[in-house]
Amino acid sequence: MSSASSDSRFPVEDKRLIAQNLDQIVNSDTYKLVQHDLDLINSPTMRGVKMLLEVGKPELRLEEAGITSTVIVLGGARIQERSEAELSLANHLNALAADPDSALLQRKVYQARRLVDLSCYYDDAREFAFLVSSHGQQKDKALDCGSSPVIVTGGGPGIMEAGNRGAFDAGCRSIGLNIDIPNEPPNPFITPDLCFKFNYLSLRKHHFIMRSVGAILFPGGFGTLDEMFEILTLRQVGVKSAMPIILFGSEYWSRIIDFEFMANSGLIDDEDRQLFQYADTAIEAWDLIREQF
Repeated sequence: MSSASSDSRFPVEDKRLIAQNLDQIVNSDTYKLVQHDLDLINSPTMRGVKMLLEVGKPELRLEEAGITSTVIVLGGARIQERSEAELSLANHLNALAADPDSALLQRKVYQARRLVDLSCYYDDAREFAFLVSSHGQQKDKALDCGSSPVIVTGGGPGIMEAGNRGAFDAGCRSIGLNIDIPNEPPNPFITPDLCFKFNYLSLRKHHFIMRSVGAILFPGGFGTLDEMFEILTLRQVGVKSAMPIILFGSEYWSRIIDFEFMANSGLIDDEDRQLFQYADTAIEAWDLIREQF
């Protein structure tokens, strides 16, 4: 029987074109295994798949690392170590000296002075994280740092850096949950295989909460406030089990949020004010956390 290629009913086939077509087949996006098709995975259609992966990947890695409890450290990304804050102030003062009538530069100097004042919280966060991270070693020298609650931060600069740095000072592990936004690379003190990058803020917050046995919130901006109210809401409605929630810096927080006014207005219950506590020193905050162990 003659082959189809020699059948007079079909045109003579060009082997070169056939080879080209096969090459196009095996190199087409549709022929790729799904996990190798990055254009598909990164498309809006696959958003649900990416969200599931962002739930699963950190969960798997933290389970492999044997981490069962964490203490959340949150606060402003703009709060620097004092030496850095003073350098920033000096730079703004030099700029103002060159243009003393600039209202914008005057405002920058004022803000830089305030950030120098707030730099004390960097040291407090670092000390607090050191105390928490050292806890397992203090209980039993035979235990490694993984036996104690592990510090988890947003993985960026400022208070987040201070939290990871305190654990680093103690020779212990810490977690960084970074978000994929401009100008916020991971700080250099996170345990390398415990640093995760997220697309979705909601899933990042999910991983903050799920293993937490305590949270401490230092002065910060919109992101810190968002995270604070997320934690308080989950505690208020009973989704998250009881744990200490500490607002560090009573003067700052009492000016930012008037919880008493909220309660007096009937918008929260009087008992809701017991969901959190204030602290003004690292050892005071650590004692509040340690009470539950």
